[in-house]
Amino acid sequence: MTDRGDMSGGVGGLAGALPAGSGSRRFGLASAMALVVGNIIGVGVFNLPTSSAAYGPISLVSMALTTVGALALAMLFAALSRRVPASGGPYAYARIAFGNRLGFATAWSYWITAWAGNATIAVGWVLYVEHFVNTGHNELFSALLVLAGLWLPAAINLSGVKNMEWVQVATAILKFAALAVMSTAGFFFIESTNFTPWNVSEEGTIAAIGGGMAIALFSYLGLETAAVAAGKVREPDRNIPKATILGTIATAVVYLLSLVAVFGILPNSQLQSATAPFCDAANAMFGGTWAGDVMAIAVIISGFGALNGGTMIAAEMPLAAANDGLFPEQFRRMSEKKVPGVGIIASTVLASVAVVVNYLGSAGATVFTTLALMAGITAAIPYGFSALAHMKWRWIDHRTPDIPRFVRDTTVAVASLVFSVLFIWYSRNTGHGFWVYWAPFLLAGGALLLGIPVYTAQRRHLTQPAPMPRYR
Repeated sequence: MTDRGDMSGGVGGLAGALPAGSGSRRFGLASAMALVVGNIIGVGVFNLPTSSAAYGPISLVSMALTTVGALALAMLFAALSRRVPASGGPYAYARIAFGNRLGFATAWSYWITAWAGNATIAVGWVLYVEHFVNTGHNELFSALLVLAGLWLPAAINLSGVKNMEWVQVATAILKFAALAVMSTAGFFFIESTNFTPWNVSEEGTIAAIGGGMAIALFSYLGLETAAVAAGKVREPDRNIPKATILGTIATAVVYLLSLVAVFGILPNSQLQSATAPFCDAANAMFGGTWAGDVMAIAVIISGFGALNGGTMIAAEMPLAAANDGLFPEQFRRMSEKKVPGVGIIASTVLASVAVVVNYLGSAGATVFTTLALMAGITAAIPYGFSALAHMKWRWIDHRTPDIPRFVRDTTVAVASLVFSVLFIWYSRNTGHGFWVYWAPFLLAGGALLLGIPVYTAQRRHLTQPAPMPRYR
Protein backbone atom coordinates (compact mmCIF):
# COMPACT_ATOMS: atom_id res chain seq x y z
CA MET A 1 0.00 0.00 0.00
CA THR A 2 1.28 3.43 -0.89
CA ASP A 3 1.97 5.95 1.82
CA ARG A 4 -0.95 8.24 1.03
CA GLY A 5 0.25 10.93 3.39
CA ASP A 6 3.41 11.33 1.33
CA MET A 7 1.84 12.03 -2.05
CA SER A 8 3.09 15.01 -3.89
CA GLY A 9 1.67 18.08 -2.31
CA GLY A 10 0.03 16.04 0.42
CA VAL A 11 -0.42 17.57 3.81
CA GLY A 12 -1.41 16.11 7.10
CA GLY A 13 -4.78 16.65 8.70
CA LEU A 14 -6.33 17.06 12.06
CA ALA A 15 -7.09 13.41 12.62
CA GLY A 16 -6.69 12.79 16.26
CA ALA A 17 -7.26 16.40 17.20
CA LEU A 18 -9.22 15.16 20.17
CA PRO A 19 -8.32 11.79 21.62
CA ALA A 20 -10.80 9.16 22.56
CA GLY A 21 -12.30 10.08 25.87
CA SER A 22 -11.61 13.77 25.32
CA GLY A 23 -14.98 14.59 26.75
CA SER A 24 -13.56 13.93 30.20
CA ARG A 25 -12.12 16.58 32.52
CA ARG A 26 -9.93 19.17 30.74
CA PHE A 27 -7.33 21.72 31.84
CA GLY A 28 -8.08 25.43 32.00
CA LEU A 29 -5.45 28.17 31.56
CA ALA A 30 -4.08 27.88 35.11
CA SER A 31 -3.78 24.10 34.91
CA ALA A 32 -2.23 24.31 31.43
CA MET A 33 0.37 26.77 32.77
CA ALA A 34 1.03 24.41 35.67
CA LEU A 35 1.53 21.62 33.13
CA VAL A 36 4.09 23.72 31.22
CA VAL A 37 5.92 25.00 34.31
CA GLY A 38 5.73 21.62 35.99
CA ASN A 39 7.23 19.82 33.00
CA ILE A 40 9.94 22.41 32.34
CA ILE A 41 11.01 22.59 35.99
CA GLY A 42 11.82 19.02 36.85
CA VAL A 43 15.21 18.31 38.29
CA GLY A 44 17.24 19.35 35.26
CA VAL A 45 17.97 22.85 36.50
CA PHE A 46 18.70 21.54 40.02
CA ASN A 47 21.42 19.25 38.62
CA LEU A 48 22.57 21.64 35.89
CA PRO A 49 25.36 23.32 37.94
CA THR A 50 27.12 19.95 38.37
CA SER A 51 26.49 18.84 34.76
CA SER A 52 27.87 22.10 33.34
CA ALA A 53 30.67 22.59 35.89
CA ALA A 54 33.04 20.86 33.45
CA TYR A 55 32.84 24.09 31.42
CA GLY A 56 32.84 26.48 34.37
CA PRO A 57 30.90 29.73 34.86
CA ILE A 58 30.99 30.28 31.09
CA SER A 59 28.01 27.92 31.06
CA LEU A 60 25.94 30.85 32.34
CA VAL A 61 26.35 32.32 28.85
CA SER A 62 25.20 28.96 27.50
CA MET A 63 22.10 29.15 29.68
CA ALA A 64 21.34 32.70 28.55
CA LEU A 65 21.57 31.70 24.87
CA THR A 66 19.54 28.56 25.51
CA THR A 67 16.90 30.77 27.11
CA VAL A 68 16.73 32.85 23.93
CA GLY A 69 16.21 29.63 21.98
CA ALA A 70 13.58 28.43 24.46
CA LEU A 71 11.63 31.69 24.14
CA ALA A 72 11.79 31.40 20.35
CA LEU A 73 10.46 27.84 20.61
CA ALA A 74 7.70 29.00 22.96
CA MET A 75 6.62 31.62 20.42
CA LEU A 76 6.84 28.98 17.68
CA PHE A 77 4.58 26.51 19.50
CA ALA A 78 2.20 29.30 20.52
CA ALA A 79 1.72 30.22 16.85
CA LEU A 80 1.46 26.60 15.70
CA SER A 81 -1.06 25.69 18.41
CA ARG A 82 -3.34 28.50 17.24
CA ARG A 83 -3.26 27.09 13.72
CA VAL A 84 -3.41 23.42 14.77
CA PRO A 85 -4.96 22.95 18.23
CA ALA A 86 -4.47 19.18 17.92
CA SER A 87 -3.15 16.59 20.34
CA GLY A 88 0.39 15.53 19.53
CA GLY A 89 1.82 19.03 19.04
CA PRO A 90 5.03 18.63 16.99
CA TYR A 91 3.79 15.35 15.53
CA ALA A 92 0.58 16.95 14.27
CA TYR A 93 2.48 19.87 12.72
CA ALA A 94 5.01 17.64 10.92
CA ARG A 95 2.33 15.30 9.61
CA ILE A 96 0.21 18.16 8.31
CA ALA A 97 3.16 19.84 6.60
CA PHE A 98 5.18 16.89 5.31
CA GLY A 99 3.04 13.74 5.32
CA ASN A 100 3.00 10.47 7.18
CA ARG A 101 6.68 9.47 6.92
CA LEU A 102 8.03 12.58 8.58
CA GLY A 103 4.99 12.68 10.83
CA PHE A 104 5.87 9.23 12.14
CA ALA A 105 9.57 10.13 12.48
CA THR A 106 8.60 13.17 14.54
CA ALA A 107 6.17 11.23 16.72
CA TRP A 108 8.69 8.44 17.32
CA SER A 109 11.51 10.87 18.10
CA TYR A 110 9.33 12.86 20.49
CA TRP A 111 8.15 9.69 22.20
CA ILE A 112 11.80 8.78 22.81
CA THR A 113 12.30 12.25 24.27
CA ALA A 114 9.33 11.72 26.57
CA TRP A 115 10.34 8.40 28.10
CA ALA A 116 14.09 9.12 28.01
CA GLY A 117 13.34 12.48 29.61
CA ASN A 118 11.40 10.74 32.36
CA ALA A 119 14.35 8.41 32.92
CA THR A 120 16.65 11.45 33.16
CA ILE A 121 14.37 13.22 35.60
CA ALA A 122 14.15 10.10 37.75
CA VAL A 123 17.96 9.78 37.87
CA GLY A 124 18.35 13.44 38.85
CA TRP A 125 15.51 13.08 41.35
CA VAL A 126 17.29 10.21 43.07
CA LEU A 127 20.46 12.30 43.49
CA TYR A 128 18.40 14.49 45.86
CA VAL A 129 16.56 11.54 47.45
CA GLU A 130 20.01 10.22 48.33
CA HIS A 131 20.58 13.34 50.35
CA PHE A 132 18.61 11.36 52.97
CA VAL A 133 18.97 7.66 52.04
CA ASN A 134 21.67 5.61 50.29
CA THR A 135 24.16 8.39 50.96
CA GLY A 136 26.94 6.05 49.86
CA HIS A 137 25.32 5.91 46.38
CA ASN A 138 25.18 2.12 46.04
CA GLU A 139 24.33 1.72 42.35
CA LEU A 140 21.86 -1.16 42.82
CA PHE A 141 19.94 0.75 45.48
CA SER A 142 20.09 3.91 43.34
CA ALA A 143 18.60 2.05 40.38
CA LEU A 144 15.78 0.68 42.53
CA LEU A 145 14.97 4.17 43.80
CA VAL A 146 14.90 5.47 40.22
CA LEU A 147 12.48 2.71 39.23
CA ALA A 148 10.22 3.66 42.15
CA GLY A 149 10.35 7.28 40.95
CA LEU A 150 9.14 6.14 37.51
CA TRP A 151 6.35 3.80 38.53
CA LEU A 152 4.68 5.85 41.30
CA PRO A 153 3.76 8.69 38.88
CA ALA A 154 2.65 6.05 36.37
CA ALA A 155 0.23 4.74 39.00
CA ILE A 156 -1.13 8.27 39.59
CA ASN A 157 -1.66 8.76 35.84
CA LEU A 158 -3.44 5.43 35.56
CA SER A 159 -5.81 6.56 38.34
CA GLY A 160 -7.24 9.36 36.17
CA VAL A 161 -6.74 12.90 34.86
CA LYS A 162 -8.19 14.56 37.97
CA ASN A 163 -5.54 13.08 40.28
CA MET A 164 -2.80 13.85 37.78
CA GLU A 165 -3.95 17.49 37.50
CA TRP A 166 -4.05 17.98 41.29
CA VAL A 167 -0.51 16.66 41.74
CA GLN A 168 0.72 18.83 38.85
CA VAL A 169 -0.67 22.10 40.19
CA ALA A 170 0.52 21.51 43.77
CA THR A 171 4.06 20.51 42.81
CA ALA A 172 4.40 23.31 40.22
CA ILE A 173 3.76 25.93 42.92
CA LEU A 174 6.31 24.42 45.31
CA LYS A 175 9.10 23.95 42.76
CA PHE A 176 8.68 27.52 41.49
CA ALA A 177 8.90 28.79 45.07
CA ALA A 178 12.15 26.86 45.69
CA LEU A 179 13.79 28.46 42.65
CA ALA A 180 12.42 31.87 43.59
CA VAL A 181 14.13 31.69 47.00
CA MET A 182 17.48 30.90 45.40
CA SER A 183 16.87 33.59 42.76
CA THR A 184 16.45 36.31 45.41
CA ALA A 185 18.14 35.45 48.70
CA GLY A 186 21.03 33.74 46.91
CA PHE A 187 22.33 37.01 45.49
CA PHE A 188 23.31 38.22 48.97
CA PHE A 189 25.81 35.35 49.27
CA ILE A 190 27.60 35.56 45.92
CA GLU A 191 31.40 35.80 45.90
CA SER A 192 32.81 37.21 42.67
CA THR A 193 35.94 35.05 42.90
CA ASN A 194 33.80 31.98 42.21
CA PHE A 195 33.25 33.20 38.66
CA THR A 196 36.92 32.70 37.81
CA PRO A 197 38.39 30.98 35.95
CA TRP A 198 35.61 31.62 33.48
CA ASN A 199 36.24 28.59 31.24
CA VAL A 200 37.76 25.54 32.98
CA SER A 201 37.34 23.14 30.06
CA GLU A 202 39.94 22.31 27.43
CA GLU A 203 37.55 23.62 24.77
CA GLY A 204 37.63 26.98 23.09
CA THR A 205 35.12 29.65 24.04
CA ILE A 206 32.63 28.85 21.26
CA ALA A 207 32.85 25.08 21.79
CA ALA A 208 32.46 25.46 25.57
CA ILE A 209 29.39 27.66 25.17
CA GLY A 210 27.91 25.22 22.64
CA GLY A 211 28.55 22.23 24.89
CA GLY A 212 26.94 24.03 27.80
CA MET A 213 23.91 24.85 25.64
CA ALA A 214 23.41 21.18 24.78
CA ILE A 215 23.24 20.31 28.48
CA ALA A 216 21.08 23.34 29.31
CA LEU A 217 18.51 22.40 26.66
CA PHE A 218 17.24 19.55 28.84
CA SER A 219 16.22 22.09 31.48
CA TYR A 220 13.74 23.62 29.03
CA LEU A 221 12.29 20.42 27.58
CA GLY A 222 8.58 20.43 28.25
CA LEU A 223 7.73 23.95 27.08
CA GLU A 224 5.64 22.35 24.31
CA THR A 225 3.64 20.06 26.60
CA ALA A 226 0.43 22.10 26.54
CA ALA A 227 0.44 21.78 22.74
CA VAL A 228 1.08 18.03 22.96
CA ALA A 229 -1.86 17.60 25.35
CA ALA A 230 -4.17 19.89 23.35
CA GLY A 231 -7.00 17.38 23.54
CA LYS A 232 -7.09 17.81 27.32
CA VAL A 233 -7.06 21.64 27.31
CA ARG A 234 -10.21 23.78 27.21
CA GLU A 235 -10.28 26.34 24.38
CA PRO A 236 -6.89 25.12 23.13
CA ASP A 237 -6.47 27.81 20.46
CA ARG A 238 -6.61 30.45 23.23
CA ASN A 239 -5.22 28.76 26.34
CA ILE A 240 -2.29 26.85 24.84
CA PRO A 241 -0.45 29.89 23.39
CA LYS A 242 -0.88 31.83 26.65
CA ALA A 243 0.18 28.91 28.83
CA THR A 244 3.21 28.18 26.66
CA ILE A 245 4.59 31.71 26.52
CA LEU A 246 3.77 32.77 30.09
CA GLY A 247 5.01 29.50 31.56
CA THR A 248 8.29 29.66 29.64
CA ILE A 249 8.95 33.30 30.54
CA ALA A 250 8.27 32.74 34.24
CA THR A 251 10.53 29.70 34.27
CA ALA A 252 13.31 31.48 32.36
CA VAL A 253 13.49 34.29 34.91
CA VAL A 254 13.95 32.04 37.95
CA TYR A 255 16.29 29.74 35.98
CA LEU A 256 18.76 32.44 35.06
CA LEU A 257 18.76 34.16 38.44
CA SER A 258 19.06 30.95 40.48
CA LEU A 259 21.93 29.61 38.37
CA VAL A 260 23.89 32.84 38.67
CA ALA A 261 23.39 32.58 42.44
CA VAL A 262 24.56 28.95 42.70
CA PHE A 263 27.67 29.54 40.55
CA GLY A 264 28.45 32.60 42.64
CA ILE A 265 27.92 30.88 46.00
CA LEU A 266 29.95 27.70 45.38
CA PRO A 267 33.42 27.39 43.82
CA ASN A 268 33.53 25.42 40.58
CA SER A 269 35.74 22.74 42.11
CA GLN A 270 32.97 21.95 44.59
CA LEU A 271 30.27 22.01 41.93
CA GLN A 272 32.11 19.43 39.82
CA SER A 273 31.81 16.81 42.57
CA ALA A 274 28.43 17.85 43.99
CA THR A 275 25.49 15.45 43.73
CA ALA A 276 22.94 17.96 45.05
CA PRO A 277 24.35 21.43 44.20
CA PHE A 278 21.28 23.44 45.25
CA CYS A 279 21.42 21.76 48.69
CA ASP A 280 25.10 22.65 49.01
CA ALA A 281 24.33 26.24 48.01
CA ALA A 282 21.50 26.47 50.55
CA ASN A 283 23.78 25.15 53.31
CA ALA A 284 26.47 27.67 52.35
CA MET A 285 23.90 30.45 52.55
CA PHE A 286 22.40 29.67 55.94
CA GLY A 287 24.97 27.42 57.62
CA GLY A 288 24.45 23.93 59.00
CA THR A 289 22.47 21.33 57.06
CA TRP A 290 18.83 22.22 57.68
CA ALA A 291 18.55 24.53 54.66
CA GLY A 292 19.99 21.86 52.38
CA ASP A 293 17.49 19.37 53.77
CA VAL A 294 14.59 21.72 53.04
CA MET A 295 15.89 22.36 49.53
CA ALA A 296 16.29 18.61 48.91
CA ILE A 297 12.68 18.00 49.95
CA ALA A 298 11.53 20.77 47.58
CA VAL A 299 13.54 19.29 44.70
CA ILE A 300 12.23 15.79 45.43
CA ILE A 301 8.66 17.07 45.23
CA SER A 302 9.57 19.07 42.11
CA GLY A 303 10.98 16.01 40.38
CA PHE A 304 7.96 13.95 41.32
CA GLY A 305 5.68 16.57 39.77
CA ALA A 306 7.73 16.58 36.56
CA LEU A 307 7.58 12.79 36.39
CA ASN A 308 3.83 12.98 36.91
CA GLY A 309 3.35 15.39 33.99
CA GLY A 310 6.01 13.72 31.86
CA THR A 311 4.28 10.36 32.16
CA MET A 312 1.06 11.87 30.80
CA ILE A 313 2.91 13.50 27.88
CA ALA A 314 4.72 10.23 27.11
CA ALA A 315 1.32 8.62 26.52
CA GLU A 316 -0.27 11.53 24.63
CA MET A 317 2.09 11.44 21.65
CA PRO A 318 1.56 7.74 20.77
CA LEU A 319 -2.17 8.24 21.42
CA ALA A 320 -2.35 11.00 18.81
CA ALA A 321 -0.25 8.96 16.35
CA ALA A 322 -2.37 5.83 16.93
CA ASN A 323 -5.51 7.81 16.13
CA ASP A 324 -3.99 8.42 12.67
CA GLY A 325 -2.87 4.82 12.22
CA LEU A 326 0.86 5.55 12.61
CA PHE A 327 1.24 3.78 15.97
CA PRO A 328 -0.24 0.38 16.90
CA GLU A 329 -3.96 0.46 17.68
CA GLN A 330 -3.37 -0.55 21.33
CA PHE A 331 -2.01 2.94 22.09
CA ARG A 332 -5.38 4.55 21.42
CA ARG A 333 -7.36 2.36 23.80
CA MET A 334 -8.66 4.26 26.82
CA SER A 335 -8.93 2.67 30.25
CA GLU A 336 -11.96 2.87 32.53
CA LYS A 337 -10.37 6.04 33.97
CA LYS A 338 -10.30 7.58 30.47
CA VAL A 339 -6.49 7.51 30.18
CA PRO A 340 -4.28 5.79 27.54
CA GLY A 341 -3.07 3.01 29.83
CA VAL A 342 -0.97 1.16 27.23
CA GLY A 343 1.01 4.32 26.44
CA ILE A 344 1.60 5.05 30.12
CA ILE A 345 2.84 1.54 30.86
CA ALA A 346 4.91 1.15 27.66
CA SER A 347 6.64 4.51 28.18
CA THR A 348 7.45 3.68 31.80
CA VAL A 349 8.84 0.27 30.83
CA LEU A 350 11.14 1.84 28.23
CA ALA A 351 12.30 4.50 30.70
CA SER A 352 13.06 1.72 33.19
CA VAL A 353 15.14 -0.16 30.62
CA ALA A 354 17.09 3.01 29.77
CA VAL A 355 17.88 3.55 33.45
CA VAL A 356 19.06 -0.02 34.04
CA VAL A 357 21.25 -0.04 30.90
CA ASN A 358 22.93 3.23 31.83
CA TYR A 359 23.50 2.26 35.48
CA LEU A 360 25.38 -0.87 34.37
CA GLY A 361 28.44 1.18 33.44
CA SER A 362 28.24 4.65 34.97
CA ALA A 363 27.57 6.54 38.18
CA GLY A 364 24.45 8.64 38.74
CA ALA A 365 25.81 12.04 37.64
CA THR A 366 27.19 10.61 34.37
CA VAL A 367 23.96 8.69 33.74
CA PHE A 368 21.98 11.91 34.21
CA THR A 369 24.10 13.88 31.71
CA THR A 370 24.07 11.08 29.11
CA LEU A 371 20.30 10.64 29.25
CA ALA A 372 19.77 14.42 29.26
CA LEU A 373 21.83 14.79 26.07
CA MET A 374 20.04 11.84 24.46
CA ALA A 375 16.66 13.42 25.27
CA GLY A 376 17.92 16.74 23.88
CA ILE A 377 18.90 15.14 20.57
CA THR A 378 15.56 13.44 20.09
CA ALA A 379 13.69 16.61 21.15
CA ALA A 380 15.61 18.79 18.71
CA ILE A 381 14.34 16.68 15.79
CA PRO A 382 10.61 17.42 16.33
CA TYR A 383 11.48 21.00 17.28
CA GLY A 384 13.28 21.38 13.95
CA PHE A 385 10.44 19.86 11.93
CA SER A 386 7.96 22.12 13.73
CA ALA A 387 10.04 25.13 12.70
CA LEU A 388 10.17 23.90 9.11
CA ALA A 389 6.40 23.36 9.11
CA HIS A 390 5.83 26.92 10.32
CA MET A 391 8.19 28.29 7.66
CA LYS A 392 6.44 26.30 4.93
CA TRP A 393 2.94 27.41 5.96
CA ARG A 394 3.86 31.05 6.39
CA TRP A 395 5.46 31.01 2.94
CA ILE A 396 2.29 29.54 1.46
CA ASP A 397 0.04 32.17 3.06
CA HIS A 398 2.55 35.06 3.08
CA ARG A 399 0.46 36.87 0.49
CA THR A 400 -1.63 38.11 3.41
CA PRO A 401 -0.80 41.84 3.62
CA ASP A 402 0.28 41.64 7.28
CA ILE A 403 4.04 41.94 6.61
CA PRO A 404 5.14 42.49 10.27
CA ARG A 405 3.53 39.22 11.39
CA PHE A 406 5.11 37.38 8.45
CA VAL A 407 8.56 38.73 9.36
CA ARG A 408 8.06 37.93 13.05
CA ASP A 409 6.88 34.37 12.39
CA THR A 410 9.67 33.67 9.91
CA THR A 411 12.31 35.03 12.27
CA VAL A 412 11.02 32.87 15.13
CA ALA A 413 10.95 29.78 12.91
CA VAL A 414 14.49 30.33 11.60
CA ALA A 415 15.85 30.96 15.11
CA SER A 416 14.13 27.80 16.38
CA LEU A 417 15.57 25.74 13.52
CA VAL A 418 19.11 27.07 14.10
CA PHE A 419 18.95 26.32 17.81
CA SER A 420 17.63 22.82 17.13
CA VAL A 421 20.57 22.05 14.84
CA LEU A 422 23.09 23.49 17.30
CA PHE A 423 21.68 21.44 20.17
CA ILE A 424 22.22 18.24 18.20
CA TRP A 425 25.70 19.27 17.08
CA TYR A 426 26.98 19.94 20.58
CA SER A 427 25.33 16.99 22.38
CA ARG A 428 28.54 15.11 23.22
CA ASN A 429 29.50 13.86 26.67
CA THR A 430 32.61 15.99 27.15
CA GLY A 431 35.40 14.77 29.44
CA HIS A 432 34.94 11.02 28.93
CA GLY A 433 36.26 8.19 26.79
CA PHE A 434 34.98 7.32 23.32
CA TRP A 435 31.89 5.29 24.23
CA VAL A 436 30.65 7.64 26.95
CA TYR A 437 31.57 10.70 24.84
CA TRP A 438 29.35 9.50 21.96
CA ALA A 439 26.82 7.62 24.12
CA PRO A 440 24.03 10.22 23.67
CA PHE A 441 24.22 9.82 19.87
CA LEU A 442 24.54 6.03 20.02
CA LEU A 443 21.55 5.68 22.35
CA ALA A 444 19.43 8.15 20.37
CA GLY A 445 20.37 6.53 17.05
CA GLY A 446 19.58 3.04 18.30
CA ALA A 447 16.20 4.13 19.67
CA LEU A 448 15.33 5.94 16.42
CA LEU A 449 16.19 2.87 14.32
CA LEU A 450 13.74 0.79 16.33
CA GLY A 451 10.97 2.86 14.78
CA ILE A 452 11.60 1.51 11.25
CA PRO A 453 9.87 -1.88 11.74
CA VAL A 454 7.01 -0.17 13.58
CA TYR A 455 6.40 2.21 10.68
CA THR A 456 6.67 -0.61 8.17
CA ALA A 457 4.06 -2.63 10.06
CA GLN A 458 1.70 0.36 10.27
CA ARG A 459 1.81 1.45 6.62
CA ARG A 460 -1.47 -0.30 5.75
CA HIS A 461 -3.25 1.47 8.62
CA LEU A 462 -2.33 5.05 7.69
CA THR A 463 -5.14 7.57 7.25
CA GLN A 464 -5.33 10.24 4.57
CA PRO A 465 -4.33 13.68 5.88
CA ALA A 466 -6.66 16.63 5.27
CA PRO A 467 -5.81 20.06 3.81
CA MET A 468 -3.65 22.58 5.63
CA PRO A 469 -5.58 24.60 8.26
CA ARG A 470 -5.81 28.35 7.87
CA TYR A 471 -3.51 30.80 9.64
CA ARG A 472 -4.87 32.47 12.80
